[in-house]
Amino acid sequence: MKRIARHVGVAAAIVVALIVFAAVSAWPNIGTNPDGARLSRYAHSPQWHGDRFDNPLPMYSNIKGGIFQLLRSQPGEEPDRPVPTVDSSALYAAAPASGLRITWFGHSSMLVEIDGTNIVVDPLWSERASPFPWLGPERWYEPPVPIENLPRIDAVLVSHDHYDHLDRASIQALNARGVRFIVPLGIGSHLVGWGVPEQRITELDWWQETTVGDVRVVSTPSRHASGRLSPRSNQTLWTGFALVGPAHRAFYSGDTGLNDTFVDVGEKLGPFDVTMIESGQYDPQWPDWHLGPEQAVRVHEEVRGRVLIPVHWGLIKLAHHAWTEPAERVLAAAACRHAEVLIPEPGQAVEPTLHPKLAHWWPRQRWYTAVQHPIVASRRGDPNDLFPTAACPKPADSVRHYQAHR
Repeated sequence: MKRIARHVGVAAAIVVALIVFAAVSAWPNIGTNPDGARLSRYAHSPQWHGDRFDNPLPMYSNIKGGIFQLLRSQPGEEPDRPVPTVDSSALYAAAPASGLRITWFGHSSMLVEIDGTNIVVDPLWSERASPFPWLGPERWYEPPVPIENLPRIDAVLVSHDHYDHLDRASIQALNARGVRFIVPLGIGSHLVGWGVPEQRITELDWWQETTVGDVRVVSTPSRHASGRLSPRSNQTLWTGFALVGPAHRAFYSGDTGLNDTFVDVGEKLGPFDVTMIESGQYDPQWPDWHLGPEQAVRVHEEVRGRVLIPVHWGLIKLAHHAWTEPAERVLAAAACRHAEVLIPEPGQAVEPTLHPKLAHWWPRQRWYTAVQHPIVASRRGDPNDLFPTAACPKPADSVRHYQAHR
């Protein structure tokens, strides 16, 4: 019995040591939830309900179905060969000829150069989108442009505090350059905890705005959630952003499910020369959390976008679909709607108003269509009450248009 007790004691000690190790390694990355005076300010927000932020539309999730497929994986969900990337560092010495240039670094990490103002969006330069440096979604390629090679940065925008959008190491590297941070309500608490001075943080509620140079930065509604491995979820808000310059306009959706606010965004702040809309990491088990490709094209139309750059794909695996499927389905949906799409290689700087011709750089592999695997959001959290879907208006023309893109 003494031997068994000794073995049990050793095993328990190992488990405790592992838990302590995990906690210590994750602790700096988790961040600090708002409290005290900061929380009391949020009580005046229309999005604050009781003790947390909430969506006007409830979100549906099939928790049981999501758990059952958690460890499932199929061929094609991650690249089996190197993903091509472009280092655009040399281009940043000169301003964009058109006044508007977008560099997509993979997932939702971007540089937006608009009317003389340089803005980084949801920077993710770390190896993993996770609180743990040794566990969690791992990037498929090195950052295409080293963070130190970025041009002068006037502001950093953060859409919400999930790890694939709020990355501590990237925030601290950009903070060292003395940049300004524009974030939704609550995220300032995380930033202050990581050493960002309070005076360089601007927190916005939906429809509030600030200016950076000559550019208005407007927080726009989204349908999502927040939280960073903490029992206190939804203590920080989630948002999209409209960038309204003297000559150009850009829209970034942030992470969002479909909702009824995008027409208002288009009417109040559009039309947009370019939209960067979340198009990947979707699943029918949680259709209200992310748009998916077809609804991304719908949102592009509703906000009155001219050129769509799909984002939130192409860097890490967060859902069970082929890694190339978001690009293919966006092109197919856009062909139906006769919408213009640009899909640059990660790190490739493009000027959307010049309508560049881009190569089909991702591999051709099996993917499921919107008919085979539909992603359709619920209206109010009820899976039996869905937003209507639109059929392709001119199937024959759309097929020819789509094949031309391939």
